[in-house]
Amino acid sequence: MLRLQKKHPRAIRWMHWINFPVLTLMIWSGLLIYWANDVYSIDVFGYRLFHFFPDWFYSALGLERKLATGIAWHFTLMWAFLLNGLAYVVYTAVSGEWRFLVPNRQSFGEAWQVLLHDLHLSKTEPPPRKFNGAQQIAYTGIILMGAGSVLTGLAIYKPVQLAWLTTVLGGYEWARAEHFALTVGYVLFFLVHVGQVIKAGWNNFRAMVTGYEIVREKEVARE
Repeated sequence: MLRLQKKHPRAIRWMHWINFPVLTLMIWSGLLIYWANDVYSIDVFGYRLFHFFPDWFYSALGLERKLATGIAWHFTLMWAFLLNGLAYVVYTAVSGEWRFLVPNRQSFGEAWQVLLHDLHLSKTEPPPRKFNGAQQIAYTGIILMGAGSVLTGLAIYKPVQLAWLTTVLGGYEWARAEHFALTVGYVLFFLVHVGQVIKAGWNNFRAMVTGYEIVREKEVARE
């Protein structure tokens, strides 16, 4: 027998769907800023494996010569990103949703189990909970990353006025590198997240849209 079961509160769904376009636009506007001084690359023993980013990347996305536009958009969207993130943290704390999200002592061992299952190296399925250990670590991690982005962003935006913050983060160059690394982390998280949503199927996606998922009740055999 199938039945509807409530999974995600309305507030969680709204903040989730607000954050997606805001973060996407922040990455876009950040690239407009980064274009003016694209210093990062992956080098091994003096050999450059990859430069962030090739010229064709900027040309294809129309990111060239739009520094002022990028700055204006980035620091406007920062407020939406910050306020939405604060609202999410406050809501999860007040509502008790944090109990489902914050990792516990079993989460890391469980996350390894989830990884092996997803790689088809183990037949042991993740526990049938709202969020398994891997999800708890990932979703808590993304909140910490958001806080890190705000702090590093402020440090490189106002390095004189917020000199103490810039110093704590290792100086301007380190703060900028940390900010960039967090952005790469968001992109990787997004790719994995979308892949997991596709793997989980329509029922999981519907739960984040409507708040309900369809579950199959075990029928008790009658004597």
